[in-house]
Amino acid sequence: MLRNLLLTVLAVCLPSYSYSESITPYFGTTGNAASVGNTWSMDNVLPTPPGLDINGVFYKYTPQKETEADMKVHIGNENANGVGYLWRETDDWSGAQGGIEIRKVIGIANVPRELWGDGSIEVEGEGTVEDATVIYSYKVDPCYDPQFSPSCPGYQLQLPDTETVDIDLYDATADDAVIIATAETDDDIYEDEEELEQDEESEEEKEMRLEKALAAVDELALFNDAFAQNLLLDALNNAIQMNAYYAAQLRGGEYKETVVLVDKELPENKKGLRNGLAQQILHEEMISMQYNK
Repeated sequence: MLRNLLLTVLAVCLPSYSYSESITPYFGTTGNAASVGNTWSMDNVLPTPPGLDINGVFYKYTPQKETEADMKVHIGNENANGVGYLWRETDDWSGAQGGIEIRKVIGIANVPRELWGDGSIEVEGEGTVEDATVIYSYKVDPCYDPQFSPSCPGYQLQLPDTETVDIDLYDATADDAVIIATAETDDDIYEDEEELEQDEESEEEKEMRLEKALAAVDELALFNDAFAQNLLLDALNNAIQMNAYYAAQLRGGEYKETVVLVDKELPENKKGLRNGLAQQILHEEMISMQYNK
């Protein structure tokens, strides 16, 4: 909630700028810089993206002092590239009552991150500072570097170098090593003819192989027929064995009801009536105790 209030106040105080429609700056706030003590390094407080500018500071603290004591509180940041301070605020509590929290918002004119030196809270006089909080509001412009995006103002299209390069094409057929490796010798031709003769089979060898294959097929067919007949016989035997169980009959008959009710109405349970009455009396007593009757 505190950060949202700070951003709202700073947004009203800041001047307007014109940026690309698709690339716009974004804003943020830091954590409490004074959480580590009364001095702090901005390298540990601010994020590190390029194009970051500080546009505001919010601080609060509670002075503790005697009313008649003199006391001043100085809050600011040193100039990292020079002498002095980028900003410095002094609160004079001399003769004022302590124990009252103070809150302030300081507007900064978009000072780049590189200029921010160490920050500090200094107490001059008699007294102390408690519950100190220092928060920085910043703006980051992604187009700080125009080459970040083509949508950034000042972007320049980078064209690749188009220098002409002579390339020597390699002709594998003209390579001496390839010619030697692919050249056929008399021995190579002789070996090729010998392998061709081995691959040629006589007609008689082909007929013998065909006969063996057909014989194997016939044996497989006979085996399949015998196997099917065995399955059929097993099924018939199982059917004959189960028929005896299906035809069997169990001796039995009709069992007639022999219980006869003499009275059609059931008598009232006196014990049940007594229990119900006792529970009703107990219930009424509990209600009377609840309402103090």
